[in-house]
Amino acid sequence: MSKDNFLKGAAILAIAGAIVKILGAFYRIPLNNILGSEGIGYYQTAYPLYILLLTISTAGFPVAIAKLVAEKRALGNHKGAHKVFKVAFLGMLIAGILTSLFVFANAKNIVISWGNEDAYYSLIALVPALFFVPIMSAFRGYFQGRQTMTPTALSQIAEQLFRVVVGLMLTYYLLDMGLPIAAGGASFGGSVGATAGAITMMIIYLSKRREIGEELMLSVGNEESVNNIVKELLIIAIPITIGAAIVPIMNAIDARFVFKRLETIGFNKKEANALFGQLTGHAQTLVNLPLIFSTALSMSLVPAISMANTRKNYREIRNVTSSSMRITLLIGLPAAFGLFVLAEPIIGLLYFKLSPEEIASTGEILSILSFGIIFLTLVQSLTAILQGLGRPIVPVANLAVGAVVKVFLTYTLTGIRDINVKGAAISTVAAYFIAVILDLMAVRKYTRLKLDIMEVFIKPLISTLGMALVAKFSYIGFLEILGSKLSTLVAIFLAVIVYMILLLITGSLTYEDFSLLPNGEKIAKKLVKLRILKK
Repeated sequence: MSKDNFLKGAAILAIAGAIVKILGAFYRIPLNNILGSEGIGYYQTAYPLYILLLTISTAGFPVAIAKLVAEKRALGNHKGAHKVFKVAFLGMLIAGILTSLFVFANAKNIVISWGNEDAYYSLIALVPALFFVPIMSAFRGYFQGRQTMTPTALSQIAEQLFRVVVGLMLTYYLLDMGLPIAAGGASFGGSVGATAGAITMMIIYLSKRREIGEELMLSVGNEESVNNIVKELLIIAIPITIGAAIVPIMNAIDARFVFKRLETIGFNKKEANALFGQLTGHAQTLVNLPLIFSTALSMSLVPAISMANTRKNYREIRNVTSSSMRITLLIGLPAAFGLFVLAEPIIGLLYFKLSPEEIASTGEILSILSFGIIFLTLVQSLTAILQGLGRPIVPVANLAVGAVVKVFLTYTLTGIRDINVKGAAISTVAAYFIAVILDLMAVRKYTRLKLDIMEVFIKPLISTLGMALVAKFSYIGFLEILGSKLSTLVAIFLAVIVYMILLLITGSLTYEDFSLLPNGEKIAKKLVKLRILKK
């Protein structure tokens, strides 16, 4: 996969991700306003548990499937690539059955052990998703290994659309039955969405059976035995699964420690649940928005790096690595600084039903968490690079070091009343910062990459700082005239415009970047004529 194709694949997934996040905003924002901090606390208590269990059953396998399929296709062994998919699909089906049955049988005991019994309905409603997501993941891994990102993109949109519509309808309809049951309705929307996403992938696969069959006729090389395929999948998937499980484990640690530590320093159960809802339901939701781009990049990175590594094309590895880090920072830096300078106004704009005290508290949490965006997006890209290089255990070990730091800081800081739930936010930023440093050292070691600091970091940072100043002062300037909500929107709009201008002035945006956008090449040519952009 060339650098251009890798970036185009990432662009397709990013566009789909943007649509998914827009739909998600139509879901989470009204959901937060309907359920409030207390109801969101029930919903968010179940969700980390669900994600953890789902991660254990699926996380490493889509990546493993994509990597093996890409490697075998690079050698022309299409039959071997398709056999990898068939074996993996059966494994995912079994994993889905076992995981869903486990949660169905133990949901009550799980939420009781976590100290939030009212989260039962939220967890049990996610059982069908635990069955369908593994199936969907197998298909996504196969198509990603073929460097075909459109099926994954379409399934993501279908999944989110059904989640939003069904989740909101059930939440509103069940509200009279109490917040715990209404939160369960919101969770069930995720199950319906997973079902829709899986069906979408199946339909796309069936529509491409003829194309796949023609490829199989041209296949060279021998098929591996089922045992060898299973062994290869497990060798790749297990470290990745362990690594992917660390983040949900970190969130689960928050769910357990935060509640108990907040109660220790004088908050009652209802107050502790509300603070946890501010952290995970309000602030964390906004922090996750920029991750659509880094997630898209990481999904394209694994097969791209794997194919280049199989062909021993080290120059392409370094080019793709450098390009991915530059693009990651072009997104992560402005998102982090933007949320930092406008944290409280954005919370007030989106979650307008919160009290002034809740808005202020959530804004403080968001201002801390915002810097985690830089490190979290980089962790995703660097992890994918190391996975593509056949070093999946390295990012696992690095993230584990960060997780240990997070456990210590969460326990210590949340036990200080003046810090309380903000301690969990601080610990998250610290954990990802440590992981980034260690991952970067590993990538430089295995790729012998020499980063152009000016191009990759300094130019995007200069543009970001200019944008942040415009955002802050334009908000202050328009506040008395337009009020908080309108001045926030104006500040965001002006900040985006200024950031794009500064990217052009500093040369941070390239001709190649524009070529990835619809009609982007035409725009790029005009900018070249105006001497704003270099070709």
